[in-house]
Amino acid sequence: MALFYLLDSNALVRTAMLLVWLGMGAAAWWSLREGGRNRVVAAIFGLGFAGLLAGFLCMQPQQDRDWADDVARLLRPEVDGDHVVLHNVRDFDWRSDSDYEVNWETRSYDLSQLQSADLAMSYWMGPAIAHTLVSFGFADGQRVVFSLEIRKERDEKFSALGGFFHKFEEVVIAADERDILRVRTNARGEDMYLYRLNIPPAGLRQMFLGYLDKARQLQRAPRFYNTLTSNCTTIVYELARLIDPGLPLDWRLLLSGYAAEYAYDHGGLTPGYDFATLKARGHITAHARAADAAVDFSRRIRVGVPGDDPRVRP
Repeated sequence: MALFYLLDSNALVRTAMLLVWLGMGAAAWWSLREGGRNRVVAAIFGLGFAGLLAGFLCMQPQQDRDWADDVARLLRPEVDGDHVVLHNVRDFDWRSDSDYEVNWETRSYDLSQLQSADLAMSYWMGPAIAHTLVSFGFADGQRVVFSLEIRKERDEKFSALGGFFHKFEEVVIAADERDILRVRTNARGEDMYLYRLNIPPAGLRQMFLGYLDKARQLQRAPRFYNTLTSNCTTIVYELARLIDPGLPLDWRLLLSGYAAEYAYDHGGLTPGYDFATLKARGHITAHARAADAAVDFSRRIRVGVPGDDPRVRP
């Protein structure tokens, strides 16, 4: 699989290399099964495997590739007490997944005004797999969404399997909701749910700054994205453990589509509702598609969302 995803060749050549490798492995297994009378084939395969493993482990992530437009810039945060300046906040205007207006901005936030965080779950491959984002809201009406994503090169497409084999680097994106939520529901046809997180003010600040710390780490040293151990859901879990160190590991952190249910079971979502109600009322896809590029996109997608409905004041 590493050969298939990492070779810079067309699919036919990569498939041929994969078949050759499998043939060598089968021949080595057969020679050992026959009592090891012909150890040459097994030795050749062993040397080939050692070389492939060494090459794989020596691979280094990079910062200077020809990146796709939507991941071309790294988030650069500056924090001075409560005052936060984020450079390279994405605010693209998406007409389709391949037709968009590029726009990166510098925005300022007051952490003393930070008052909410919403968990957004975007489903694109069945009920078990979702992309996880966190949107932070401020008393002055500003919102910023953080998302850990693969850093695609210009001609690359996402592959969950490729994410196991150093195919992609990772990047923290900070974006406007009309960009990063709308592109999923309106341009890519994904299905999205929104849940208000039940986090105390100190925890909100800690989680927000945790995303900024992750962005700084990637500025200093790039990392490979890993579908299993370093992805959009594991970063939320890692930051949540800063607030509640006792949060356990769970299979629903691997099958990310069930992460909201995991959060509910550990008191992380709006109290006073069962999970079925939170999910039904947090289904914002239709609202997002109807709102489209409206200036009040953020307000309109939250109508009916428990704990986040703009018509209901606490």
